[in-house]
Amino acid sequence: MDKKVDKGWKLWFLIAAIYDLILGIAFFFFYEPIFSYFSIPLPNYAMYLQMAAAFVIAMGIGYYFIFLNLYRNVDLVKLGIVYKLVYSGLTFYWYLANLANIVFLWFAFIDAFFLITFIVFLRQAKKDGRYVRWK
Repeated sequence: MDKKVDKGWKLWFLIAAIYDLILGIAFFFFYEPIFSYFSIPLPNYAMYLQMAAAFVIAMGIGYYFIFLNLYRNVDLVKLGIVYKLVYSGLTFYWYLANLANIVFLWFAFIDAFFLITFIVFLRQAKKDGRYVRWK
């Protein structure tokens, strides 16, 4: 890939990092007002929600590492694909089972879009010699 394409991907992973960091921090610290605003019942144990939010924060940090070095951190892209697939897949399932709030469905659509773009990046990166070097 050329430098212009690399810059575009770096920007995309920075956007993914910021998105997950903001979302994770918001749900970690402010889940009560967020759930209240959307009329979502609070979980019995905040720990489960905060653990999930902390994982989103960790993934955001991972996307920031990808932003710093696309090819050295390509395995984090693979992990991001798994994460986005699991979240969006489970959310679509639970929404269709009428057990998830529509707010989470919107996040699932956003994550599904990130998932698709991460796959596109990997396919393009595999054609680049720098990918093989860091394999």
